[in-house]
Amino acid sequence: MENWKFALSSILGHKMRAFLTMLGIIIGVASVVLIMALGKGMKDSVTNEITKSQKNLQIYYKTKEDQKNEDNFGAQGAFMQSSDTNRKEPIIQESWLKKIAKEVDGVSGYYVTNQTNAPVAYLEKKAKTVNITGINRTYLGIKKFKIKSGRQFQEEDYNQFSRVILLEEKLAQRLFQTNEAALNKVVTVKNKSYLVVGVYSDPEAGSGLYGSNSDGNAILTNTQLASEFGAKEAENIYFHLNDVSQSNRIGKEIGKRLTDISHAKDGYYDNFDMTSIVKSINTQVGIMTGVIGAIAAISLLVGGIGVMNIMLVSVTERTREIGLRKALGATRRKILAQFLIESMVLTILGGLIGLLLAYGGTMLIANAQDKITPSVSLNVAIGTLIFSAFIGIIFGLLPANKASKLNPIDALRYE
Repeated sequence: MENWKFALSSILGHKMRAFLTMLGIIIGVASVVLIMALGKGMKDSVTNEITKSQKNLQIYYKTKEDQKNEDNFGAQGAFMQSSDTNRKEPIIQESWLKKIAKEVDGVSGYYVTNQTNAPVAYLEKKAKTVNITGINRTYLGIKKFKIKSGRQFQEEDYNQFSRVILLEEKLAQRLFQTNEAALNKVVTVKNKSYLVVGVYSDPEAGSGLYGSNSDGNAILTNTQLASEFGAKEAENIYFHLNDVSQSNRIGKEIGKRLTDISHAKDGYYDNFDMTSIVKSINTQVGIMTGVIGAIAAISLLVGGIGVMNIMLVSVTERTREIGLRKALGATRRKILAQFLIESMVLTILGGLIGLLLAYGGTMLIANAQDKITPSVSLNVAIGTLIFSAFIGIIFGLLPANKASKLNPIDALRYE
């Protein structure tokens, strides 16, 4: 207890020096913890986005060449479609998908889409690159978009290939200022005229997985988009799952059934196993976080050297005090403990302040945007304080050892 008293009184007696000594530790800890929090936030964001998308499981056609791409390029290979011009992908019938959705346990529905990017304009106003999705009849029921104004597509819109369009509300407000003003107006899509019959809100619009690089989003019927933009009616196939954890098992079963029912000849249907993709992305983010964190940790090393330097100066300044304590019976062990405690208190206090600064930084980043939510875990907080104490011991050992070895007679004579 006596050692703690001497250590604390020395720190409190030189507040400015103590703060400057801690500054390197504060900056180092704050930098490392903030980078780790950002890395964790990025991993969580990617995992959440992909897990959420797995509720609607995508099924795709895979040839032998596609399989080679996956074998050679890993998770990224799943997105590399083969360049085989003789690719004989079956033409999907929605009746097949409806049958499979009814028969496979854990599936509550299906939908198909096709897509294109095109400019959408009204009079002088224009959105240059709009993500346009063609949807089938079951799409809106599963995605549960909220119609803000107007109506959704009706059966006759599909049967009669009606030139009608739904605008996502951000695009509607960009072209017309209000949702209501967009209704019954004619917009041009690649120089083709379409009547706006509704405005909807899409919580995923602008997210990392959907339309993030476009000027807006809009919806056509998949039949109309196929007839006017040269796409297949069922370009993308999705099945809605009740339990995301069963996605890989259900996906394999759906793929096998669809392969059989479509009589696929040069390939088969499979599901995107996002587990390997998540693992790959998390590994890359982890490596990047580790490298940047290691660079930031150099400031911790510099801070530790600063602590050692100041403590050596302190030992020199307090030579007579050390000599007096030894003359009054203080053992070498007590002197060693006093200076080690002093060094540890400085680094732990610096670590705590750095941790609080990092936590404040994560709050500012989280409030400034909604894509990534960085967080400081309890393990990181505890590990930071333990590591700070370790820095104090390692870099305080030399000054403490020097102080403990001083000869009391020589120390009392020191001027």
